[in-house]
Amino acid sequence: MTSEPNASPALPTVAFIGGGNMARSLIGGMVARGAQPSNIRVAEPDDATREALRADFGVSVFREAHEAADGAAIWVFAVKPQVMRVVCNGMQAVAGAHPPLAISVAAGITSTQMKHWLGGAAAVVRSMPNTPALLGAGVTGLFASPEVSDEQRAQADALLGAVGQTVWIDDEAQMDAVTAVSGSGPAYVFLLAEAMQAAGEAQGLPADAARTLATHTLMGAARMLVESGEPAAVLRKRVTSPGGTTQAAIETFESGGLRTLVDQAVTAATRRGRELSAAND
Repeated sequence: MTSEPNASPALPTVAFIGGGNMARSLIGGMVARGAQPSNIRVAEPDDATREALRADFGVSVFREAHEAADGAAIWVFAVKPQVMRVVCNGMQAVAGAHPPLAISVAAGITSTQMKHWLGGAAAVVRSMPNTPALLGAGVTGLFASPEVSDEQRAQADALLGAVGQTVWIDDEAQMDAVTAVSGSGPAYVFLLAEAMQAAGEAQGLPADAARTLATHTLMGAARMLVESGEPAAVLRKRVTSPGGTTQAAIETFESGGLRTLVDQAVTAATRRGRELSAAND
């Protein structure tokens, strides 16, 4: 199921565990859509990052995770996968006293792992946003563990929907594929932009002209994909005139195995997500 960005999230007190870029983007999106800063808490060990969040958004900030989480109904874990177990283990007592809705944005960490590390009482939503969330243009895949109520599911959708569309996945095993397609996906587009600019420069274009042509072409094509509602294959065929320049380029991509290479790349990223999960067992 896919949802549009939520315009007015009705949320209880939310505690962000970690105040990095993803937490900042989610907090900014929530506040922009009507969430009260007084209902948002952030635990962040870095002094400068913590104070910047307080100054920019008016949220309550804390050095320790358990301080931010105490009394909050939703905990958003925005920490690196490698430290998730340690962070969760340190919050078991608080989670046991007042079981929260725990939302993870960490790649490769399963809902079962999260629940176990938090002591077994928390309801867990696993999510995978991507970096365009920083611009309010992200997309997030979500999976809800069986303990998540309908109300909590709606709360998770509202929170992540503050920075873009949401897509709910019924089978948690598919979350690694979500990570591979959308979580890592912006890097694929950036790589294509690099390659297009370099190719333009190789044909004699000035660097600034090649960069503008490449980046705005990608931006315009992305808008057409989103706003037209047409499948990518249909849009591609419309701009590929028989015997023309576009057909020459497309045939080169196809003969070079572009589709196979993309499939291999997504498969590799999916496999790495599973490895991260296994490494944290």
